[in-house]
Amino acid sequence: MRRFLTPALRAHMLRVYNYMASGVLLTGIVALVVASTPALVSAIFGTPLKWVFMFAPLAFVFFFSFRIEKMSAFAAQATYWAFAATMGVSMASIFLVFTGTSIAQTFFIAAAMFTAMSLYGYTTKADLSRFGSFLMMGLIGVLIAMLVNLFLGSSALQLVISIVGVLVFVGLTAWDTQNIKAQYAESLGHEALSKMAVFGALSLYLNFVNIFQLLLNLTGERE
Repeated sequence: MRRFLTPALRAHMLRVYNYMASGVLLTGIVALVVASTPALVSAIFGTPLKWVFMFAPLAFVFFFSFRIEKMSAFAAQATYWAFAATMGVSMASIFLVFTGTSIAQTFFIAAAMFTAMSLYGYTTKADLSRFGSFLMMGLIGVLIAMLVNLFLGSSALQLVISIVGVLVFVGLTAWDTQNIKAQYAESLGHEALSKMAVFGALSLYLNFVNIFQLLLNLTGERE
């Protein structure tokens, strides 16, 4: 376990967090710009194009998962930034639905929860891998319920999804952080480590954004 506490590992984890935070920042900027531009709001959310941007991030995630091994570090980074920007377009709708104060408050609550659980995942000596199967089953269940509720529009089901989803993604934050730490090896080389940092950032980014969105659905004040 001592090798996990080396300066090289700390530098790797810092790179992961920097990518993740930069991706969240890019998403926020794009979302704010789109939401503040009436022409873009009408062109995207007033047409079937909204479905393209709603499902495009999922397509990016699948592409990343299946192609990361064959991609260069530069291509992985470019894909990550494109994904973060696309997420920004998709999330612009929250500025049209919720108040700015509510969004800001929820963001800081989500950030505090994410930071606490990621720090726990990094520092704990407990093996969190035994929770992996349970968390993945929970994730699949939440995703299926989300898709079903797109057509049902049930407020009761949305409440359950939000509560269970927050618990699942909070758990995944600690689990993913420990996995990123455990998979690190200085012998992998710069190219491989760069791709690992991007993919790790993507995992943490998804956890944070989902915690934020689900909390917003639970506690957000609507316009």
